[in-house]
Amino acid sequence: MVVKEKKTHIFHGGCHCSAIRFQVLVDRQKVQDCNCSICRKKGFLHLIIPPQNFTLIRGQEFLTTYTFNTKTAKHTFCKICGIHSFYYPRSHPGWIDVNIRCLDQDIISQFEIENFDGANWEQNIHKIQTEDQI
Repeated sequence: MVVKEKKTHIFHGGCHCSAIRFQVLVDRQKVQDCNCSICRKKGFLHLIIPPQNFTLIRGQEFLTTYTFNTKTAKHTFCKICGIHSFYYPRSHPGWIDVNIRCLDQDIISQFEIENFDGANWEQNIHKIQTEDQI
């Protein structure tokens, strides 16, 4: 049996004005493109990672939070420029969801993008909740 070793990448990112900067450790090059009302409007491409793979380098004081519906997800964004570079998702409590569009450089082509029907969240959430993610 051949065991494929996971390749780990470090990416840096932040908001538009650079008040918020962070680093992520990525070992899974797959993201979700959700069609729910908020993700569609924000253009969020979801990279859900465990908290130990995320480091907020600067900008905690510039983060503000928006919640709605169940108020479980904590949608953080920069108070200065308004960019939503990461948040705390309802689907994976305790984890962090990074918008790969907010990572430095144009790295989208390095990721596999799969569609997620978040408009029908309750019927589809099991598709992105795997044992290694919850």
